[in-house]
Amino acid sequence: MKYHNCLILIFTLFLSAAADLFGQPWNFVKEADGIKIFTRNEKNSSLKSFKGEMIFRAPMGKVCSMLGNARNFDWWGPDFVNIRVLAYEKNRFVQYYYIYNMPWPLTDRDFVVNATVKTDSATGKYSVLTVPLLKVIPEKPGLVRIKNYWQKWTIQPMDKGNVHVILEGFVDPGGDVPSWLYNMLVNEMPLKTMRLLRERVLSDKPAN
Repeated sequence: MKYHNCLILIFTLFLSAAADLFGQPWNFVKEADGIKIFTRNEKNSSLKSFKGEMIFRAPMGKVCSMLGNARNFDWWGPDFVNIRVLAYEKNRFVQYYYIYNMPWPLTDRDFVVNATVKTDSATGKYSVLTVPLLKVIPEKPGLVRIKNYWQKWTIQPMDKGNVHVILEGFVDPGGDVPSWLYNMLVNEMPLKTMRLLRERVLSDKPAN
């Protein structure tokens, strides 16, 4: 019995350490329009991170081009304005500056980010990890600069021409957005973005 209890204690400690190492587990929130939405609590933050997953039939190359090609940002939506490409190297990285329009009375946000592109030659998995670039463009009056942010797209080819798309991310909006309001709306972030991506990919408009 003592040996059994010892094993349980060790296993519990291992799970606790793993949670600290890999982050909190994702909690399923809902499924809408074929997109599964999850959230989780971020360590040392009152704000939640988000995750969306979907599977649909589409050319792998076109999906990846929407995410890693600097010329393909027309699908981002009307809230993204003044988008500028600062630097670009095909299949390696894209650096952007853009402003995100917030609804009144909130203050608009601006981002300076680096998106790193990686492809796993063995599995075909394609990923784009976006993080802030600091001290590249001076902060501007009337805008809140987002500094605590990350986003990751993962695209995995499947059989029968399907692709498995995952979007994960976290953003601290800063400024005048209370955490309770952010956490109430965080479910909609991946849902809206993934819908826009899928709509653009499945449209007749070719990728650049």
